[in-house]
Amino acid sequence: MDGPASGATSADEHGATAGASVAATEFGLKGPRGWAFRGIDVDAAAGSLVAIEGPSGSGRTCLLLALTGRMKPSEGTARVGGMRLPKQLTAVRRVSALAHVPGVTELDPALTVAEHLREQALLQRRFDGTLRGLLRTPAERRAEASLRIDAALAAAGLDTETLPKGSRTSVRDLERLEALRLSLALALIARPRLIGVDDTDLKLADAERAEIWAQLRTVADAGTTVVAVCSEAPEGAVVVSTAPVNTTNDTAKETADALAEARRA
Repeated sequence: MDGPASGATSADEHGATAGASVAATEFGLKGPRGWAFRGIDVDAAAGSLVAIEGPSGSGRTCLLLALTGRMKPSEGTARVGGMRLPKQLTAVRRVSALAHVPGVTELDPALTVAEHLREQALLQRRFDGTLRGLLRTPAERRAEASLRIDAALAAAGLDTETLPKGSRTSVRDLERLEALRLSLALALIARPRLIGVDDTDLKLADAERAEIWAQLRTVADAGTTVVAVCSEAPEGAVVVSTAPVNTTNDTAKETADALAEARRA
C-alpha cells in the first residue's frame, strides 16, 4: 500500500487541508512501445474534483500516477500546487496520496479494517517530523492517531459499525464500495493536498457510483483536490480525456508496461 504523504501537508491545527491546484499543458508520457498518453491539458483549481475519463488501456492510470508524482512525464509542463513536474516529483509525492490503484496500492485481504487503519496511522506518525509531534507524549500521540482515523473515516463515509464484524471485518469480506471507502480513508489519514483514485466507477451499480462520486465531491469541497479515473465523468467535474482517436492494442500494452515500471519504482 502506498505510504502516507510524508506529513508535508498544509493542514492547520484543526485538520483543515488546503488543496493543490493542478495544471498541465501538452503533458505526455512515453515508454518503450510508444505513448501511454499525450497532449493532455488540465486546468483545475485547488479543491476541484477532476475526472480522468477514457476507455481502459488509454493511459488513464499512467496520467493519474504522473500527476501525483509517481511517474516521470516525457513531455509538456505541469504544476501541482505550484510545484513543477518532473523537476519536483518528490515534493509532489509528499503532498499527494493514492486511495486506490490496483497493482500499486492495494489492501491486504487478510488484514482487518482496524489493522489497516492502525498501520496507516503508525506510518503517518513516523513521517511526522515536526517539533510539536516529537514533543507529544505517547498518550497524546495515540489520541492524535485516533482523531485522524475518526476524521478520515467520516470524510470517506465509512461507518465501521455497519460492517459485518465492525472494525474487525477482514478486507476480503468487504463489498466493493466499502473497500473503496476504506482506501479513501487510509489516504485521508495523511491529510494530503491531493488524492488520486483509480477505477472509481469499476464494478459499481449506478446507485453506488452516485454514492462514491458524492463522497469524493464532499472531500473536494472540504479542500482536498481529488483526481479520479473513471469510464464516465460525473456532472460538474473538471473532465480530462485520455481517449485516443484510434484505440489500439499498442496503447494498452504501453499502459501495462508503464504500470509495471511504477511498481518497481
